[in-house]
Amino acid sequence: WDDADFSRGVGTTFYQEFLTLNSAKPPFIRDVEAKIRRHMKTSYSAVWTLKVTWEKAPARTAQTDTRRTSTYQAVLTTDGFRSYLLILYQDGGMKWDYTQLAATNVLIGYS
Repeated sequence: WDDADFSRGVGTTFYQEFLTLNSAKPPFIRDVEAKIRRHMKTSYSAVWTLKVTWEKAPARTAQTDTRRTSTYQAVLTTDGFRSYLLILYQDGGMKWDYTQLAATNVLIGYS
């Protein structure tokens, strides 16, 4: 993605690691597995997952206007052979103003 700027004390980053080899899987992991099975049309059973959440992250340069912040997650997961990355956005999507980015050749969407 682009630079998030937390220098003005707005926004927070959280992470949580899930080791699920030989253990009961929490609902979050079962949901991740279901998403991968549905979209990739393959069987999948996670043994390790990392969830990183950026909450109310302001775009570079930092702004204190919380209407322009975005909350999103990156979920990295593997079954030991295959790895996947899920990018999840809060309802309402990204609120950063991409017209203010320094780069003009920005790709938004799926690739």
